[in-house]
Amino acid sequence: MESLEYRECLIELIYQLADDDFLLAYRGSEWLGLAPHIEEDVAFASISQDLMGHAALYYGLLEDLGEGKVDKLTHDRSPEQFRNAILVELPNGTGTYLEDPSYDWAFTVVRNYFYTLSKKIRLDSIKKASYEPLQQIVQKISIEMSYHMMHWEVWFNQLINSTPEARRRMEEAVKTVIEELGGVFSYGRFGDRMVRLSLIESEEVLKQRWITYLNKEVAKEPLTMKQGNGRNGVHTIHLANALDTLSEVYKSVPTAEW
Repeated sequence: MESLEYRECLIELIYQLADDDFLLAYRGSEWLGLAPHIEEDVAFASISQDLMGHAALYYGLLEDLGEGKVDKLTHDRSPEQFRNAILVELPNGTGTYLEDPSYDWAFTVVRNYFYTLSKKIRLDSIKKASYEPLQQIVQKISIEMSYHMMHWEVWFNQLINSTPEARRRMEEAVKTVIEELGGVFSYGRFGDRMVRLSLIESEEVLKQRWITYLNKEVAKEPLTMKQGNGRNGVHTIHLANALDTLSEVYKSVPTAEW
C-alpha cells in the first residue's frame, strides 16, 4: 500500500501533467482558421486535439484516485488550484480569437517545440520508475509524441534558418519562451519529495537533457520563471480569462450531464 506522502505527491504530479496539456491544447485551438496555411491548420488542430486527449487521460486517472469527476477538475477549479506552468497559459498574441486576433506564429512555434521536447523528456523519466497506471498512460501518449516533436522541430528549423526577419522574430520568441520555461521543469513545493519517492527524476537532470538536445547556442540563457511558479498556484490573469472561456458552456447549465 502506498503511503499518504506518496499518494499526495503522485496526485500533484498528475495535476501538473494534466493542467499543462489542457491549457496548451486550448491555446492551440485558438489558431483554428488562423494558421499560416490550410495544411498547418489541419495539422495543428490534430496536435491540439491530441493534447486535450492526453489531458483527459490524466484527469481520468485523478478521478480514479478520488479527486472528483473529470468535468469538475477541468471546469470547476479556481485559477489558484491549477498547477500548469505559466508558459502554457500565456496568450498567442494580442486580441482574442473572436476579436482582432493578432497572433505571433514565431512564439507559437517556439513555445510548442520547447514544450514538446520538455514533455518528452519528462514522460521518458516517468516511464522508468513510477506509479504503474501512470506509466501505462505515459506509454500510450509517447506513441504520439514523435509526430508532435517532428512537426515543431521542422517548423523551428525552417523559420530560424529562413530570412533575416524570420530569424529575428524567432530569436525574440526564444528569449520570451525561455524566460518561463523553467516553470515547465519545476515540480513546485513537492519537488524534493517526488524525486525521493522515485516518481520522476530531478528537475536539474531533466533540464540538462533538454539543453543537450537543443545545443548550448539555442539554450544559452538560463531557464527561468519570470512571472512566478504556476506549480505553486501562482498565475497570470491570462489563466483566469482562459478558464472563463473554457468553462462558459459548462457553467451555463451546471446540473447537466456532460
